Amino acid sequence: MDIKNKTVLVLGGWGLVGSAVCRKLMEERPRRIILTSLKENEARDAVAQMEKEYPDAGKNFFVPWWGNIFTRHEFKDANREDILADPVTRTKYMDDILDELSEPVLRRFALYQLLRKYKPDIVIDSVNSATGIAYQDIFQSARSVVKEIKASRAGSKNSLHEMTERLICTLYIPQLIRHVQIFYKSMHEVGTSIYVKIGTSGTGGMGLNIPYTHSEEKPSSVLLSKSSVAGAHTLLLFLMGRTPDAPITKEIKPTGAIAWKKIGFGTISKKGKPIELYDCPPKKGVTLEGRLQLHPDIPPGIPLNEKLSSVFIDTGENGIFSRGEFEAISTPGQMEYVTPEEIAQDVIFEIRGGNTGHDIINALDNATLEPTYRAGFMFQSALAKMKLLEKENNVDSVAFEMLGPPRLSKLLYEAYLLKLGYGSIRNVVKSSAKSISQKLAQIISTDARLRARIISIGIPILMPDGKTMLRGNEIKIPAFRGENELPVTKKSINLWATNGWVDLRVSNFEKWKSRFAELMATIDKLSESETSSRFFRNREYMANFNEIDPGKIVGWIFTEEEKGERMKS
Repeated sequence: MDIKNKTVLVLGGWGLVGSAVCRKLMEERPRRIILTSLKENEARDAVAQMEKEYPDAGKNFFVPWWGNIFTRHEFKDANREDILADPVTRTKYMDDILDELSEPVLRRFALYQLLRKYKPDIVIDSVNSATGIAYQDIFQSARSVVKEIKASRAGSKNSLHEMTERLICTLYIPQLIRHVQIFYKSMHEVGTSIYVKIGTSGTGGMGLNIPYTHSEEKPSSVLLSKSSVAGAHTLLLFLMGRTPDAPITKEIKPTGAIAWKKIGFGTISKKGKPIELYDCPPKKGVTLEGRLQLHPDIPPGIPLNEKLSSVFIDTGENGIFSRGEFEAISTPGQMEYVTPEEIAQDVIFEIRGGNTGHDIINALDNATLEPTYRAGFMFQSALAKMKLLEKENNVDSVAFEMLGPPRLSKLLYEAYLLKLGYGSIRNVVKSSAKSISQKLAQIISTDARLRARIISIGIPILMPDGKTMLRGNEIKIPAFRGENELPVTKKSINLWATNGWVDLRVSNFEKWKSRFAELMATIDKLSESETSSRFFRNREYMANFNEIDPGKIVGWIFTEEEKGERMKS
């Protein structure tokens, strides 16, 4: 797409790649660029640097925004440890990642409010999401819980409750899923046209033999978690790229170290703090006997009141490296490296519609095994065989509730009941919703075998009065989420009936009549002489509305009514 006069949001705009992307964007003359970073000083520094480099860009062309895009807006400037230390905020954090994605949950997220405020046409995401999530270290959280469980069994006072909640707050997949959900919903709402993620392989392109690690284990579990999260993120973006109302979705995934931002001499800092120098003369050495204290009460190091200074290369988010470190990881056969400018060039080229060959989403599209002609050719013979077996065994194969969601089984059985009661789509449309409700209720009341086949797979039946529910030992909707009892209200009944109950109320059959009328009207618009390949569902496919095939009907509902059509095949 044309970037000129477009609003571009660059997440991680202060970083090494984000800065390079902003510079490359300036060649395309966008309307404005929103630069974000985790901290306020970083976002403002990024804007100040860009304004210095591009003094003619105009006032308010570069806009700073800061905060944590993975949390609710209320927490965007809070330290993660402070959030988890407080029981109230910790509970909110758990709710944010575990609750179903409702409108209130969506609207309270910082990412949603950012996108809603600026309505970007283009989003370029250079945040190292995999690192941000994986380096919360679920393994350490799990070890803490195990420790507290052991203490509890021994009768000691412990903080098992808090440690368990902290572990829940560190679960990688719920956080990642919620992040992608918020992104998709927000970009869809504001009309973003294209989203480009700059991802990571987690190991700089190296394999399980990577020498660089975070512990004695090689590679460390935390490092592999980073790769796991990065891979899961890519597959979620792959799904977003197959969603018709989502923005065009791309991912550039560098498989090498990214360098560099600056070369210089000065104080070396780690996590924003200068490294203090300590000494330990031989006569002050620690005797190795008994137990080794990792964090002794009395630090053994003698402070020199001096900070570590040296020549360094600043690789941005990946940290400060010495010459020896940089030379070691960049030597051929090791991590090697790619420059941020090369990444930025690929990003801009992909946005403009070019094909760099480096878009992971496109690569997956081309590498995955799609539905085949052979399978399509055999489809009708499989259905014919099943219909023959139905006839031979005097049974109708409707739904078993193994595929899910329960709404699928609910719709199949409602369509099947309409077939039993009325035979054809035309007859349903001509009948009143009240008479349909009464007739199908009579079928359910008198056919115990049919009734049992429905409720035994976990699909309750709501009778016409809207108060009586027929059920088996298990019900799929509402889903069990730790609470065995839920309040029954008119709103909850409507929600449950929509999602997974055979609904015999008049209002539901008003919807079925409307649904069938729309289906007929859509196909009736086709000319009698229309025999091209343009339309898949035509009069012949629907047997000229003289019968009801539950599978075909529900396939149409999921495709047209619920907008669940497959985008790529």
